[in-house]
Amino acid sequence: MGFERSDTTEGQNTALALKILVAGGFGVGKTTLVGAVSEIRPLRTEELLSEAGQTIDDTDGLDHKTTTTVAMDFGRITIRSGLSLYLFGTPGQDRFWFLWDELSQGALGAVVLADTRRLEDCFPAVDYFEHRHIPFVVAVNCFTGARTYGAHEVSRALDLDRGTPVVLCDARDKDSGKEVLVRLVEYAGRMHTARLLDSVG
Repeated sequence: MGFERSDTTEGQNTALALKILVAGGFGVGKTTLVGAVSEIRPLRTEELLSEAGQTIDDTDGLDHKTTTTVAMDFGRITIRSGLSLYLFGTPGQDRFWFLWDELSQGALGAVVLADTRRLEDCFPAVDYFEHRHIPFVVAVNCFTGARTYGAHEVSRALDLDRGTPVVLCDARDKDSGKEVLVRLVEYAGRMHTARLLDSVG
């Protein structure tokens, strides 16, 4: 189910650690989100964008982007006493997707970041998690100057399964990012509980 328990002082307290993926298209804000919410210095595997990659990576509308994640980002946030989330940011380009299967092992769920200016870029992530039955929420990163769409409009445009949460966020803001993660944990918890009940029913 994507968690580890660790007993602390004389077994009286049990800490729960949940693994969460942060996915989405190229340049949507995955590294920014992990960095904004992480209470530890985030691990980043970024490289400078190269001229060779210009023919592969679509940077339209991403004028200020100079680096890209080539393996993963990693961070940690404590939601409340005894509950921590380990965040794994996935690379956004197609050529790095072979890493996704490894990163998704044991994950409770995922955040799919979306940019309404390039909404089609998150289709592969949505498809990936839907086909593997990994609970996810879509978090619309509200970029300055981008047209604002409601959660229902985004859900319909992405043809999401009924009940899949869509939330608006600012990936740069810690509180906004934390709210997205709380929504995911709540949703994934309900989904896993429902599946468990179905399996014993």
